[in-house]
Amino acid sequence: MKKYIGNDFVVKGYGDIIHIAGDFPNEYTESNYTKSLRGALAKAKANAGQIIKEMIENAENRRWIENKDLKHKKDASGGWYRYDVGFTVPVECNGEKRRNNYIATAIVRIKGKKLYLYDIVNIKKEASTPL
Repeated sequence: MKKYIGNDFVVKGYGDIIHIAGDFPNEYTESNYTKSLRGALAKAKANAGQIIKEMIENAENRRWIENKDLKHKKDASGGWYRYDVGFTVPVECNGEKRRNNYIATAIVRIKGKKLYLYDIVNIKKEASTPL
């Protein structure tokens, strides 16, 4: 996760430039959402950490959410964007290769005119696909 700090990625469909700040790795791995994950979804989120760039570039369905939490008054003064993202994790089970497809929500905080990736949440598995 630390390899992404300081990088910027562009959401192709919107031209939004999303920055990766120093607080991202901690939030990604230590958030209440992450701590609540178990089993395959926890592994999926861990694997998704390897393809943050691709998820951001292909994010869709941007929507704005007002900041209602006082603890984020400064770091998300402009509210939040949520984007739909997807990713695939290859797996092998009993000699059979397949892909597990997931959909999720990327949470992006808005501070001034800058956007910062905050977390990936609401991970849900879709139907698996043979390789």
